[in-house]
Amino acid sequence: MARASLRLFECRLLAVWFRISKTDALSGKFMPGTLYLVATPIGNLQDMSFRAIDVLRSVDIIACEDTRHSRKLLTHFSITNKLVSYHEHNEEARSSELAARLAAGGSVAVISDAGTPGICDPGSRMVLRAIEVGADVVSIPGPVAFAAAVVASGLPTDAIFFGGFLPPRTGERQKRLNELKGIPATLVFYEAPHRLNRMLADSRDTLGDRQAAVVRELTKLHEEIVRGTLVTLAELYTSEAVKGEIVVVISRASTEFTAAPLTTLSDRVTGLEAEGLDHKAALKKAAKEFGLNRSAAYRQLITEKK
Repeated sequence: MARASLRLFECRLLAVWFRISKTDALSGKFMPGTLYLVATPIGNLQDMSFRAIDVLRSVDIIACEDTRHSRKLLTHFSITNKLVSYHEHNEEARSSELAARLAAGGSVAVISDAGTPGICDPGSRMVLRAIEVGADVVSIPGPVAFAAAVVASGLPTDAIFFGGFLPPRTGERQKRLNELKGIPATLVFYEAPHRLNRMLADSRDTLGDRQAAVVRELTKLHEEIVRGTLVTLAELYTSEAVKGEIVVVISRASTEFTAAPLTTLSDRVTGLEAEGLDHKAALKKAAKEFGLNRSAAYRQLITEKK
């Protein structure tokens, strides 16, 4: 209790100090603070925007999930502003502290380890606190994994439903998929590598054999997109150990809006062979069209033929 009271007292002192330092000298009026939600690269550092860099260099403090991880990013762009941790375990307490800075006219930037803060990462609570104290909220757009995945999947993008992470337990996951199965939109989910095979199997059993894509390690060295039906993908990843950040894209339920079925890798290879290419050349060209490396294309071809 004593520690909590001391913490509250420190936040109030901080608010008073910032209020004095951020007051307009001519009018004597208090100048409102600003909260910036800054998107950062999901892999490739070249995706960092000029505006994001400028904002991070100008704010009073930067709140991030992991200070060690973010310090590497900031050092790369010669950003030396004060850094504090802001993650799921201290989000409530830290939001109060940062809100005090905003209430006193300070500027705060929130970043996540990768992508856009607030999208399956801390940030939304800080936005609510900023609104409560009257601060401006500014979003600095940039990379977001689910958007990048769905546009590269080959599935319809006119209506998209982002479901975040599905529940880790099978029963709860199947219940959630049942709730979403009738949505007339392309479904997009994040998934952990060790749960991918079970998630695909549950999606197949609950949603039916829809077209889908497993998008892995977007913008990174080993980026990979494997397209197929939920049946073929569930079979492909039954025993395959996968690593990295994964996005699963699944076609919609409504046939009214469903695009023509995607050509399978096997069908494409057969078509190229009919055009005169030998099997090796046909597989290489088809793999490139499907966004697969050679080994992944071979594995998918074997799975489809089975």
